[in-house]
Amino acid sequence: MTPMNEQVEDLRRRKAKLRQGGDRKALERLHQGGMLTARERIDLLLDKGTFTELDIFVTHHSTAFGMDKREIPAEGVITGRGEVDGRQVFVYAHDFSAHHGTGGKWGARKITRVMDLAYQNGSPVVALNHSAGARFEEMAGGEMGGGMGYAEQFQRLVRYSGAIPLISLMMGDNAGGGVYGPGMTDFIIATKQSNMFMAGPPLVKSVIFEEISARELGSAQMHAKVSGVVHALADDDKECVNKARELLSFLPSSCKDLPPVVDTGDDPGRLCPELSRIVPANPRWAFDMHKVIEVIVDKGRFFEIHRDYARNIIVGFGRFNGYSAGIVASNSMHRAGAITADAAEKAARFIRFCDAFNIPLVYLVDSPAFMIGSRQEQAGLISRATKLIFATAEATVPKITVLVRKAQAGAMIAMGSLALGADLVYAWPIADMNGLSPESIADVLYQREIRESASPEEARKARIEQTRRDIGDIYSAASWQHLNDIIAPAETRVAIINALEMTRGKLRPSPRHKKHSNMPL
Repeated sequence: MTPMNEQVEDLRRRKAKLRQGGDRKALERLHQGGMLTARERIDLLLDKGTFTELDIFVTHHSTAFGMDKREIPAEGVITGRGEVDGRQVFVYAHDFSAHHGTGGKWGARKITRVMDLAYQNGSPVVALNHSAGARFEEMAGGEMGGGMGYAEQFQRLVRYSGAIPLISLMMGDNAGGGVYGPGMTDFIIATKQSNMFMAGPPLVKSVIFEEISARELGSAQMHAKVSGVVHALADDDKECVNKARELLSFLPSSCKDLPPVVDTGDDPGRLCPELSRIVPANPRWAFDMHKVIEVIVDKGRFFEIHRDYARNIIVGFGRFNGYSAGIVASNSMHRAGAITADAAEKAARFIRFCDAFNIPLVYLVDSPAFMIGSRQEQAGLISRATKLIFATAEATVPKITVLVRKAQAGAMIAMGSLALGADLVYAWPIADMNGLSPESIADVLYQREIRESASPEEARKARIEQTRRDIGDIYSAASWQHLNDIIAPAETRVAIINALEMTRGKLRPSPRHKKHSNMPL
């Protein structure tokens, strides 16, 4: 029998070899391209010395296509647990140096195992993705019909969605089976040099005869600006991983927990007189709502989600007196802050995430309405806009609204109105809370009178002023209890913090006698 010390030494050699990764040239190409290896990414994500690897000895058992002669260290995917800021996180990372990080049945079993452990222990999952997709060599013998382990991963992503945070990092090229799963997670953070697509250029050319480059087909920038698949962009692997750490700092470990409270050192009684200079009183003048957010949140720290997509609505995480909050805000710099179909969907998805994970919502409103017109109708505005209404009404977390300027038509309702279930609504003195603008009402009600007038322009001006007097101002809205208080702009931060304190013990309603609502997806 081999002595114990020799067996232990053999064990160490085996693990050391597996930890070296796959093809050395592939590892060198990663570094030459400014990327990190899978293990370097894990080390950067987790607190130093906290990573515990699982299933390092798992390997494939395929023999077709010469696979019986191919070694794939750790089966191309590294799994385990560690800590981020002292809180447990489970991770898996595709090793592109090991057969291009392709996914097969046994690597999938490693991933599903780590997902199960994360759910059972109420901890987030962070996936570091760099995979060419399904391993074609394992499609022999009928394995493809079983999904090659991808279906089992998808089933768990569905089961654990809303129970634990699921975050995907995309670094390098990802294709096929390597993008379905990330598309089902809560957030995708991608490096600017990464690409992702259901099928890569060679397969696209083979099937539909379209010749296209990887960048044209699925660059991270395209997905961040056009498709909305990517929630945040990073310059490189290091920034991508650090953004994941920052995002986790705003989130609870599971739906059973509350988000961590951080002592930011920012005075909860701090007034913000600069807001009066940032926001023009004239409702037709645009301003950047990001500047308002940066003034009112703790230390100006705001983690924006979907920054480059549907920019007429801003969503992201900030803190008020150390407590996490999800912020949903109009942005008049884009489409005057009108809510398009894409923007409504973007906000609805974010609201539902916050509600699932006990994160209060703060609405900052300056919107003239939902965007109208043929293009929006063709884009499905009716069903897609109502997702925002649906999500806001359904959310049971504390909901605090500040009417900064305009809150008109459907936006008046969807963006956190009392009638839709907001807990507290505040307004600035310049705010306008009406079903339609005086101009729109006058143009509709008095169109014939104006058209037939000897001086249509003067007649329209007179009717607009009369309409403005008839519908009343923000004080009239307050008299009808459509809002709870009118505040000076400088008091906005204090009012929000007080409102969040007031609603911190808010009780969720009892479970309803139905499986779930049927949101217009």
